[in-house]
Amino acid sequence: MLERAPTRLIYFVALSHCWGDGEPSLCDIEGASIYDVTQKPGLRKLEDFCLVALRRGYLWAWSDTCCIDKESSVELQEAIGSMFTWYRMSNLTIVYLADVSENGSLVGSKWFQRAWTLQELLAPRTLLFYVQNWSLYKNLESPNHKMDTTVLEELENAAGIASQDDARSRLQWASSRRTTRPEDVAYSLSGSSISVYPFSTVNLQRIPWDVF
Repeated sequence: MLERAPTRLIYFVALSHCWGDGEPSLCDIEGASIYDVTQKPGLRKLEDFCLVALRRGYLWAWSDTCCIDKESSVELQEAIGSMFTWYRMSNLTIVYLADVSENGSLVGSKWFQRAWTLQELLAPRTLLFYVQNWSLYKNLESPNHKMDTTVLEELENAAGIASQDDARSRLQWASSRRTTRPEDVAYSLSGSSISVYPFSTVNLQRIPWDVF
């Protein structure tokens, strides 16, 4: 039933972040509570993310590290092409800036050097920035940092995204970003410029594992 549930009825939080060492995979958490599995360096980040989601009233959370079966080349390819829509369909996207201190600034964060940053900023309707200690950026309590003038001014300085108003500019911007694979530059633009890949609900059954 969950596979076929309309996406508009599934309220979930998505995580946008820089990958680090020891990120948990699907096989690490499948069939278990994330609070009971063997500790890995990246697991603490996942646990903290889920706790923040839960405190904000959400029961489901989605992270690209463990809600995609990377052992399946078919599912991985489909998921990469559907990333824009995952973030678009989220009710809230949390951006975790692991290298920004409580009194730090967005400018200089490695998160803005990623190619995927463009679509993860454009796709979500509601977005909140959290810093290293999992507090809100500058303790801004506004419900959506995408609408906060303080954050918007810093975003333009940090990423220059406000000026990317056409497909060519976005491609040029993305080409200077860092990716694990060269082809990810093109994938990171899907949905944010010309094409939107079809959204599959096949992974919805994995969303609850992140929270419970």
